[in-house]
Amino acid sequence: MLWWIVLSGLAMSGLALSGAVALLLPERLFGRVVLPLVGLAAGALLGGALFHMLPGAVRVLGNGLGVYAWVAAGLFSFLVLEQFLHWHHCHRPPGAHRVPRGRPLGPLILVADGLHNFIGGLAVGGAFIVDVRLGVATWLAAAAHEVPQELGDFGVLVHSGWSSRRALAFNLASGLTFPLGGLIAYGLAGQVDVAVLVPFAAGNFVYIALADLLPEITTSPVPREKALHTASFAVGLGTLLALALLIS
Repeated sequence: MLWWIVLSGLAMSGLALSGAVALLLPERLFGRVVLPLVGLAAGALLGGALFHMLPGAVRVLGNGLGVYAWVAAGLFSFLVLEQFLHWHHCHRPPGAHRVPRGRPLGPLILVADGLHNFIGGLAVGGAFIVDVRLGVATWLAAAAHEVPQELGDFGVLVHSGWSSRRALAFNLASGLTFPLGGLIAYGLAGQVDVAVLVPFAAGNFVYIALADLLPEITTSPVPREKALHTASFAVGLGTLLALALLIS
């Protein structure tokens, strides 16, 4: 069990390096490449929550009000974080990102990214402790979001004046909070019921998918782009549904 948590955490941290691809993308192509990935991530997060995490939580904790209260807590916690911390990840071209007046952009992005990864690590660690198959599904959903997130964050950091090497190093450092979260979940397993992390994280995933990601792929006036973004969302959702049917 511990090895699953460690290896999945290190693999997720390695995905932080995917942000360097942003250097290869001209700004006019950024949205064409990243927004379909955002649609895929939205579908995967929603599918992970609905087809894997909620059923898994119900199996372990029972179909009681407490499970759904934890889901609501997950939703509400991310609303609070987005209200009071620069939590929303930019998936638009770097030049289109608005810098909050009087607030340093780079540290805000890295703090938000590190906290996001830490919570994700707790979620995946808790899922692996409940069931290895649930852990794999939760990791896949989180990984689908990690790539467009890192592309956007890395591009914004470089655009705001950071060197590519510095941006990559700090992105990687913030990614290491993911395995840290997983290890803390593992360490807490003997003292508390870490299964509650699963419905809590399901609420996190639903919030990110519906409040953060879907609005980014529904603004294009171009029918071809609308179709592509919708299809990418369907692929993410369908993949997690197919996985649930396969392992059930």
